[in-house]
Amino acid sequence: MAENGPACYVYGVVPDEKGAQGEQVDQAVKDLPAVGTVGDENSPITFIRHGGLAAVVSEVPTSKPLGTPDDLRAHAGVLDTLAASGMPVLPLRFGMVVRDPRAVTDELLTEGHDDFGWALDRLRGSAQFTLRARYVQDEVLREVLEEHVEARRLREELEGLPEAAGYDLRIQLGQLVVEAVGAKREADAREIEHRLAPFALAVATSEPASAEGVVNAAFLIEDHKRKAFEQAAEELAQEWHGRVRLRLLGPQAPYDFVADALSRGEEGG
Repeated sequence: MAENGPACYVYGVVPDEKGAQGEQVDQAVKDLPAVGTVGDENSPITFIRHGGLAAVVSEVPTSKPLGTPDDLRAHAGVLDTLAASGMPVLPLRFGMVVRDPRAVTDELLTEGHDDFGWALDRLRGSAQFTLRARYVQDEVLREVLEEHVEARRLREELEGLPEAAGYDLRIQLGQLVVEAVGAKREADAREIEHRLAPFALAVATSEPASAEGVVNAAFLIEDHKRKAFEQAAEELAQEWHGRVRLRLLGPQAPYDFVADALSRGEEGG
């Protein structure tokens, strides 16, 4: 490979499926936008096969830094398309570049063969769904004022006061509201998990970045439980309509469950 020539960008690892299913998957991803695409020059998504596994790759110029929003979308687009096809997929972290196809075979697929095969077997027949929950801010503030006598009292005292005169009261009210919303957030996050976790093989939660966020929750869902899971999520969305906005994404590649899938624990000896 010449300096600054193309290298292999690796999206993830899948089983090397034969026959019609393998051809169908090949067709599904080959024309998707690739990471590192410049203008209309799109590198096709291809597979490097070895030992029953296949690395999902495209050519990427080594002279161009990665990390644009388009690159991130392309990375997820390839992996999520594979997941939606029913193919088990082990996503690799964004930015995985290997110097050439031979290195993909020798350094990735050969060295990681047993762990990758183990993980893909554990992930077969399932996909990730991610639920993002955000408060409708005006509604949750109305709830706080209805439920907390002290909050109502402070707000009433502040009405008509000059900004400088009500400074301390505004600090008190702000702290009370933050604490009350925090308690609601914890309770509502628990309710989401209580309602949806029974359908999942595994759950991973993270705190949202915004003040209106309730929780970001990832669920690993088996294919035969997908319909029931989606119905339960829809019922929760209807109950919380006007109070919490729920957005369900999926099927996705199992980004939040890679470490667990690769961990053999006591089973691996």
